[in-house]
Amino acid sequence: MSSRRLLPFLVVSMVFASCSDDGSSGAPTTTADDSTTASVATDVDTSFRLQPGVQQIAVLGLAPAADVRAIAPDGSVAVTQQADEQGAALFRELLPAEGWRIEAEGERSGPITVASPTDVPPQSLYTDDQTLLPAGGFGYITTRDGTTLSANVILPGDAEDGPYPTVVEYSGYQPSDPDSAQTALLYTSQGFAYVGVNVRGTGCSGGSYRFFETVQSLDGYDVIEAVAAQPWVKDNEVGMVGISYPGISQLFVAATQPPSLNSITPLSVIDDSFRSTLYPGGILNTGFAVEWVDRVTSKAVPYGQEWTQERADEGDTVCADNQRLRLQNPDLLAMIDDNQYYDPVLADPLAPITFVDQIEVPVFLAGAWQDEQTGGHFPVMIPEFTNSPHVYVNLVNGLHTEALSPVMDQRYFEFLQLYVGKKVPSVAFANLLTPVLGAAVWGVGSFAPLTDRFAGDTYEQALAEYESEPPVLVLFEQGGNADYAAGTPEPNFVAEFSAWPIPEAEARAWKLDGTGALTDGALTSPGESSYVADPGSLPATFYEGDGTSIWRADVEYDWSPLPAGKGLGFVTPALTADTVVIGSGSVDLWITSSAVDTDLEVTISEVRADGTEIYVQSGWLRASQRALDEAASTPLRPVQTHQQADAADLPAGEFASVRVELFPFAHPFRTGSRIRLTIDAPGNNRPVWEFRTISAGETVTVAHDAQHPSQLVLSIVPLVVGAPAPAACGALRGQPCRTYVPATNGG
Repeated sequence: MSSRRLLPFLVVSMVFASCSDDGSSGAPTTTADDSTTASVATDVDTSFRLQPGVQQIAVLGLAPAADVRAIAPDGSVAVTQQADEQGAALFRELLPAEGWRIEAEGERSGPITVASPTDVPPQSLYTDDQTLLPAGGFGYITTRDGTTLSANVILPGDAEDGPYPTVVEYSGYQPSDPDSAQTALLYTSQGFAYVGVNVRGTGCSGGSYRFFETVQSLDGYDVIEAVAAQPWVKDNEVGMVGISYPGISQLFVAATQPPSLNSITPLSVIDDSFRSTLYPGGILNTGFAVEWVDRVTSKAVPYGQEWTQERADEGDTVCADNQRLRLQNPDLLAMIDDNQYYDPVLADPLAPITFVDQIEVPVFLAGAWQDEQTGGHFPVMIPEFTNSPHVYVNLVNGLHTEALSPVMDQRYFEFLQLYVGKKVPSVAFANLLTPVLGAAVWGVGSFAPLTDRFAGDTYEQALAEYESEPPVLVLFEQGGNADYAAGTPEPNFVAEFSAWPIPEAEARAWKLDGTGALTDGALTSPGESSYVADPGSLPATFYEGDGTSIWRADVEYDWSPLPAGKGLGFVTPALTADTVVIGSGSVDLWITSSAVDTDLEVTISEVRADGTEIYVQSGWLRASQRALDEAASTPLRPVQTHQQADAADLPAGEFASVRVELFPFAHPFRTGSRIRLTIDAPGNNRPVWEFRTISAGETVTVAHDAQHPSQLVLSIVPLVVGAPAPAACGALRGQPCRTYVPATNGG
């Protein structure tokens, strides 16, 4: 799908980062030499151009391949590298201090100050230095280090008719491209001004691109303050909007606490770049994750986004000049390969779960359990928003676009109008947009109309009522509402809760039995069950279409049954009551393997009385990375450290305890259905995720006896009302359905 077609922001929607930094990540030829003394003794006015910033110094105007050195305040040569073919060099991760110098081509600069992330620019930066930001149209925002970020401003009316409530979308896609501004219609139709801004190193923005390095988040702070200072912005404060990449960026920016940030609305996001999406369970996601990195980084090269070349050719000299640091982008694919374990120093700053407690504004968060791109692990960070005054959460089964489905929009648009617009919400405009959006994204046009439920209220009354409602909304069986075409993003029923994890939830365990049963009673056949870990015996994924067709109501999946001997299945007896599961789960196994290591995939499904089986959720783990973070783990959620120091081969000839986390989910298992657990090598249980698995035909044995109580533990939640009639096989969004075929071990 072309980036210039309708809703381009939905096409490639995920972000993560993994990087290794030794103080020289700006270019692969960089070397460090703390003992070397600078050879040039005299400071001179240099012919090259310098741009100091936060933990960085950029150097421009050098001869290609020229040697360039960063001289520390003590006079030693801290880092040496060669200029790229555009005559640029970028020194990253420098120690904040005064007195740095740059030496190249026989010249040495005067003293330079490298700023600290904690330095706060004067407010004049946002009021005096933003002459390139227009009151409508394309322009630039100047950040604290002088880098200019391309921005596109779309007002809902003339500037003189403002000020307008304003929202900002900030990402590395192309939100500032005037020809890709369809996203803005969602907001301008509500009376909001919209500002789309490209992060540094992308689009027409200056600088070098690296996923969520500190300076990119601080740029976001500067963007918020610069936009809020404009005379056409209501109350001189703004909210942030966006799904996926621009959703995740909101978490990073909000954690820097821009004073003029009003609220954020992160949709379809991640909680942990490494552990939830890039290396789930310690296994590299070579499908969507690595492929996305390759695509996005290829767009961050000079003029990598086609529209930027067109602007430069038409005379935009700022855009042209801003391409000069692009060859300093680090090789992110190499960094991913070099960081196969979790290093807290590198990875914690890229994991929102570690810093969302620094967010101090209202939050609206939404996403889907089976999100084929970001993965659906994000709910585990909900309890960490401890300093946000209000956190509203919409959770649903389905795919990456579920967060913008009409039924989710009701609460989302109300949030924006209450907190950013500061007015009584009206969603009448959404009923006009929904058929267009529905046809473009989901291939259907009939939805339940949204209602103006605060009509007649004052603003204060509407806000008080909204804030009094339960903050956690769980939508069940999206796609299965019988009043609409199968696969239409409308839920079968909805439940409200006061918090996440659900306070009413209780952990319930079923033991694995040798008959292929899951039992909450005594084992009838203790012992062992074995399978051959052969990922090649199944297709890698259960979907083969393009990246947008998967969102359609009529999507087709090919979810294959386990081949004989290639996995294990365990099922409960028919349930005697509706059993609703909401939350993370744990598969606690005792295993041994004919190899020193193996990759495990566990999957939960519902086996219905009519002989069909519905996919629910999965989890993964490389057995050598089984070491637990005991303080973070619970009976319902094992948390591995994934650190190299904790990795250990499986012991030969004895069973090892291995706990695999089931990603969070919500699903009603109805009376007469059975809950099924399958265990195999990774593959065919995700639509576009693939794995660089080490499994290669080893025999894996699972013990299930009194000494080795392998079990499934799920979070059971009582519902006040019973679930309606079940959805048809294949109707649920993100949840393929097939004919149930028992595994060869009987389950």
